[in-house]
Amino acid sequence: MSNLKILIVEGNLEEENQSFLKVGIETHTESLIYSLNHYSNKLDFDVINPSSDNNIQEVNKKLSSYDGLIWGGSSLNIYDNTPEIKRQIDFMKECQKKVKNILAICWGMQVAVTAAGGEVKKGMNCHIGIANQIMINKEGLNHPIYKNKNNGFNSPAFNFDEVVTLPKDGICLASNRINKIQSLYFNIGETNIWGLQYHPEITYEKMISLIEFRKDKLIQNRKAFKDEEEIKNHISFIKDEISLSNKAQRMIELKNWLDNIKR
Repeated sequence: MSNLKILIVEGNLEEENQSFLKVGIETHTESLIYSLNHYSNKLDFDVINPSSDNNIQEVNKKLSSYDGLIWGGSSLNIYDNTPEIKRQIDFMKECQKKVKNILAICWGMQVAVTAAGGEVKKGMNCHIGIANQIMINKEGLNHPIYKNKNNGFNSPAFNFDEVVTLPKDGICLASNRINKIQSLYFNIGETNIWGLQYHPEITYEKMISLIEFRKDKLIQNRKAFKDEEEIKNHISFIKDEISLSNKAQRMIELKNWLDNIKR
């Protein structure tokens, strides 16, 4: 069997990725590639950043050659509607016409929903490093993304925004008390879009690093924590989850998506 050709779309701006690398944090693209390689050594990756890469038109021309596309996370907010965000939405529209299998994670799901006519808004609450008690619904139990997944699970997650209106014919697959739509799927023509609001590809250890990296903004700008002591307590909670979590269960959505596109 020939290698699968996978296009990874980087959602963060280049300056954000550079700030990650300066403090030793993997980019989201690096996390995706590492996690996917856990399941297969027969994956050929291309990477594109539609906010800044100049070869976007060249990539547009060969989108139909990819077996699948994964669009990862970002610190952006879709409603800011900056030129960089508009470029991402426009590129997602092209992908939804030409790539048959799309896995859209966190920011990726929000871009996919927006491009398809759904709506994303600032959430009333947020996930910082972890999402608790995600429950798979009836539709989710029958969907291949959750094959062999425990119903009722925690997951790495980091989001302040949420999907509030599904695209046409979109189906919610899982929820928790923070986000009514934790996962979804919808079709556009022959394209199948699976969306996850949480991050199966990112470790809790990286989430802790992101919290420490963003602690000033989390306190001063986001008002998510009162002070550093509250952040330390939250990190301790996540560390407890590390001892309980199972890598195979945490990442099984990635395996299921790869298995689906191998057919």
